[in-house]
Amino acid sequence: MIHAAIAMAKPGDILVIDGKGDGTAALMGTLMLSACKHLKLGGVVLDAAVRDRAELLELNFPVFSAGFNPAGPTKYIPGRINHPISAGGVSVRPGDLVVGDADGVVVIERHKAAEALELAAKKVADEAARLEAIARGDTASKWLPAALRAAGLLKEGETI
Repeated sequence: MIHAAIAMAKPGDILVIDGKGDGTAALMGTLMLSACKHLKLGGVVLDAAVRDRAELLELNFPVFSAGFNPAGPTKYIPGRINHPISAGGVSVRPGDLVVGDADGVVVIERHKAAEALELAAKKVADEAARLEAIARGDTASKWLPAALRAAGLLKEGETI
């Protein structure tokens, strides 16, 4: 079924595969993931093991898995495509926004995606401004006193 999902996918699609967290055999490796890259998919999230770790690092294609196992899978197990699933304990529905980086993967319900993207853009801009302030030598003076007051750790008029 994963081969079928790859064949049906469009450029930019993210494949999210419910492998039930199984680590006893890899469900994908270099061959299948090379096909995904060639088809210009956006990435693969797999709640199961993958194999060919060294080759996957060289492939430079976004793959998030529950682990690694050199043993290959069978190709004769049925499944469903474009149905709601659970991956890593998170519900995923077709059309949800799936974003991953080196820290992990987040799934955002489709109807919340526009708002989440706006909030993410604001967060990125705020952090860029903080990095600029740090580069100028301001490591915490503007926000830390207010945060400590809000937490009840610093009284009005007190300084650090």
